[in-house]
Amino acid sequence: MSRPDVDAILSAFDAALAEASTPDDVQEVRRLHTGKKSAVKAALKGLRDVPPDERPQVAQAINEARRVMEERVATALTEAQAAALAAELDAEWQDLTLPGVSATRGARHPVTLVERQCMEVLRRLGFTLVDGPEVEDPFYNFDALNIPEHHPARDMQDTFWLPNNLLLRSHTTTVQARVLERSSELPIRIASSGRVYRNEAVDATHLAMFHQLEGLWIDRGLTFAHLKGVLAFIARELYGKDRRIRFKPKFYPYTEPSIGVDLACVHCDGAGCEACHQAGWVTILGAGMVHPKVFTQFGFDPSEVSGIAFGLGTTRMAAQWAGVTKVNTIYEPDLRVVRRLHRGAK
Repeated sequence: MSRPDVDAILSAFDAALAEASTPDDVQEVRRLHTGKKSAVKAALKGLRDVPPDERPQVAQAINEARRVMEERVATALTEAQAAALAAELDAEWQDLTLPGVSATRGARHPVTLVERQCMEVLRRLGFTLVDGPEVEDPFYNFDALNIPEHHPARDMQDTFWLPNNLLLRSHTTTVQARVLERSSELPIRIASSGRVYRNEAVDATHLAMFHQLEGLWIDRGLTFAHLKGVLAFIARELYGKDRRIRFKPKFYPYTEPSIGVDLACVHCDGAGCEACHQAGWVTILGAGMVHPKVFTQFGFDPSEVSGIAFGLGTTRMAAQWAGVTKVNTIYEPDLRVVRRLHRGAK
């Protein structure tokens, strides 16, 4: 009968463990030297061949060797894992004190900026912003605004018609009609903004979709003088108090009388000016006194109440302020236009 050589088992284990450099290597040593097919397990199974009087002593020596192996494996595994982590950190090291690469900040759309600036001016006059649908009923888009069925604006060449006798609104005046329908308490001072749609050929100065902002003021005693005063205040607050403005007659079905507001073109040098096409003036506002038929349509007595209505083309304003001559540029993803407008170019 032979006794297991515990010292030889430990020596072979230590030699193998000394060669292990990674956590996986250490785990492999554990498997080979303490697992089911290891020399330690074989020694424990061979205890039956040891004389009975020596068996307790030999078993104690084998178990002690196995305990020592487990301790050394645990220590070696901790060291290997720490070394592996240190190597990974060293390979991935970055100098966190260096300045980072920041992403470019986004910006609001030029038309949004124009709308907000317009509303800052209108709120000082007591106007509040209201909203309405873009898919409209012909009543609010035409009939309620003194635009009869024979009017050319109702042709398919001018308006986008949809199934079920609906249409894409051709102006934000539809919101004013809806407010007049549900409101009777005076005064009424509202503004509406958003997308409108015209069935037009797209070119440098025309789009099938663009933005408008309109205002409506209904009260007793309002006169044409109030209209001119409001328009002059809006124009000068938006474009500068020293800018020259002029009024000219216009026609709109839902206002009578109707006027337009022109702004002196600061870019015009008498030749080759694309901003005003050599006219020296740029139209920025259309307005008028609310037509009596519109009041009658919604149950107001035109002999007792009066109103002023006006509209701004916010798409055109954004193009003017950004210094571009093609309005379609406003709706293209061109950062040069957005940055130019954000720098305050007007």
